[in-house]
Amino acid sequence: MIAAQESITAKLCSFARAYHSNTGHKKIFDDYLAYDLMGRDEFERIGQLIQNDFETEKADRNSGFDPELISEKLDRYITPIPISRIAFAEKKLRQFAAEYGECQYVICGAGMDTFAFRNDNPDIRIFELDHPDTGRYKRERIHQLEWNIPGNLTFVSVDFSKDDMSEELLRAGFDPEKPSFFAILGVSYYLKLSVFEQTIKKIGELSRPPCKIVFDYPDETTLKNQSTERVQTLADITEKLGEKMLHGYSFDEIKEALKNHGFDVEEHETPVIIQQRYFRNSNIKAFENINFILASNDV
Repeated sequence: MIAAQESITAKLCSFARAYHSNTGHKKIFDDYLAYDLMGRDEFERIGQLIQNDFETEKADRNSGFDPELISEKLDRYITPIPISRIAFAEKKLRQFAAEYGECQYVICGAGMDTFAFRNDNPDIRIFELDHPDTGRYKRERIHQLEWNIPGNLTFVSVDFSKDDMSEELLRAGFDPEKPSFFAILGVSYYLKLSVFEQTIKKIGELSRPPCKIVFDYPDETTLKNQSTERVQTLADITEKLGEKMLHGYSFDEIKEALKNHGFDVEEHETPVIIQQRYFRNSNIKAFENINFILASNDV
């Protein structure tokens, strides 16, 4: 099942979205609430972590970071994945909502996701699944910011190491008969396919058609002889932060895992497509081993 709590790498992704929104001249995705939700102290802490080559013991709460010392490193190793995958996921969600009208959006491992506060479509009911500690921290930040919690947002506390995702969703008001869209972003990197497939299975058992799943995954070149310096360096960074990446999956393995639980691949964005679609006019380069999938049980 998916990760149990918000991680340092998740905070790096939040930082990347906030930094890109605040400083990017050609925005691939504008998460204009990311900085506010993250907060200045946490933003400075993560920026300092990047500046110090991801050495957590070098943190100094009394110091900030120099943007000139992190920008190149951030754009090379961190930013490309989170800003392109959220752009892909939310575009597909908007298309889903336009097609089906009233629907449900389930964000697995929501972390500091800001969609619920950027969304202007009341027909999308949002369920944010996350570890109780992460959810509590996020709600405290929302309270500090004096944001109003939208009426179509439901926080669902799930400890994936012991709770049943389906049971908790149903208890929170999820309706299996309504069109549903699930996002599982930034998770597959750290799991064997057999473990990741259990989440797909849960979704397949829970949701009637139409249901779609969007996720990103590293391909079979990951951490093998074909890996580029950048792929290996990112793996080294995440391992240093306590989150070890595993070998990736082949597209055929992904198709089979989805097929086992009633889903077909509706769209597959390869690194080449991601580069053309999101980074054509940018200095940022898509990761050589990262793919996006939109799957459906109603293809």
